[in-house]
Amino acid sequence: QVQLVESGGGLVQPGGSLRLSCAASGSIKSIYALGWYRQAPGKQRELVAVITSGGTTTYADDVKGRFIVSKDFTKSTQYLANLQMNSLKSEDTAIYYCNGNFGGYWGQGTQVTVSS
Repeated sequence: QVQLVESGGGLVQPGGSLRLSCAASGSIKSIYALGWYRQAPGKQRELVAVITSGGTTTYADDVKGRFIVSKDFTKSTQYLANLQMNSLKSEDTAIYYCNGNFGGYWGQGTQVTVSS
């Protein structure tokens, strides 16, 4: 089993920045990708950004150029994935979920609210 724990959400003004972190523990050798999905009220959960163990990244079109996903898979007991979010917009308001292996594992989610 893999456990994913997110941190770093909160309230930020439009145009501001936030950094989310995801720590993966447990059977981490089974992880080949870590990333972020989000779900806004009344909407389906959607992919935001994912990075593979080889460093390949995938971004949703509306976050390209604003969000950067990074990883640290060097430790034997914990993998990390970070999401640097810049130039935030009100439309980015959602619960952000850390995800492993494109849907195999989920964190509990962290709220990001962009509002003045």
